[in-house]
Amino acid sequence: MKELETKILDIDLDEIRNKIKNLNLENVKCENQVNNLFDFPSKTLLAKKGYARVRFVEDLLNNKVTYYMTTKKMISQDKFKVMEEVEIEVSDGDEAIKLFESLGLELVGSVKKYRESYKYKNSLIEIDINDESFCPFPYIEVETSTEEELKEVVELLGYTMEDTSSKTIYDILNDKGITPKSPLGI
Repeated sequence: MKELETKILDIDLDEIRNKIKNLNLENVKCENQVNNLFDFPSKTLLAKKGYARVRFVEDLLNNKVTYYMTTKKMISQDKFKVMEEVEIEVSDGDEAIKLFESLGLELVGSVKKYRESYKYKNSLIEIDINDESFCPFPYIEVETSTEEELKEVVELLGYTMEDTSSKTIYDILNDKGITPKSPLGI
């Protein structure tokens, strides 16, 4: 699956939540996540702006825990980030980690975050609040499959495409002079 993705930084959480409420968008995720990121010792995946991930999700809407194994590879980072993503739900996160390790991958970082997501047409509007030791500010991530809908969502939230960034969160933190706890370059 290919997804178009962009970030909106410098947001006012209360203002964004009010806009989303006024638009009557469906809240499809409210979760705590632990994202365990893996690469080979040679960092081949990260060198290509990709990674393997095992995500532990505490679903606060449905009161359950789920686990996902994912690989991501950046295809483009022009106007927005285009990622190729392969993801499956697994029954045991610890076993998923063992599987990646058995393939020679090693844990290169672990990032905790709170995420709430809202559905608009075929898009997700995701508010991310990371552990402050990693990223000290909240931001929005918009994920969709078409450029037209991406622009529509950004404008619906009161922004323009000039207010967005296709950079990775690591590049954004670097630009702001923030050294994240995790050593990833994604």
